Amino acid sequence: MKVLIDTSVWSIALRHSVSVTNAVEIKEQLSGLIDDVRVAMIGPVRQELLSGIKSKIQFNRLRDRLEPFRDTPLESGDFILAAEFFNRCRSKGVQGSHTDFLICAVSSRRKFPLFTTDKDFLLYKKHLDFPLYGS
Repeated sequence: MKVLIDTSVWSIALRHSVSVTNAVEIKEQLSGLIDDVRVAMIGPVRQELLSGIKSKIQFNRLRDRLEPFRDTPLESGDFILAAEFFNRCRSKGVQGSHTDFLICAVSSRRKFPLFTTDKDFLLYKKHLDFPLYGS
């Protein structure tokens, strides 16, 4: 089964020095998923990772490192469910980005557990049905 990797996990794995407490464990888990060819990538996560990189050399290096991870094609249903998730959470007083809710929708529709360190997803999980990796 594929696992959808969130930007937060990629960011930890791609940095040389990380102050996250369990960074080594996160890197090992991601490495295992890569070895088992279980990584799912979506375009919006790729975009988040590549956005804001100042150096063209660094941008190209990261783009090339991510190249082996083909994007899971997104469908209209993913965007519709993301909008439903956004509206449901907002009605409960929970705010999030459109990208976060798209990630939740892809995870839900495809039954891809979401591997994330972003605590916002735990909040969304209280109101939405999507699988979390390691839960």
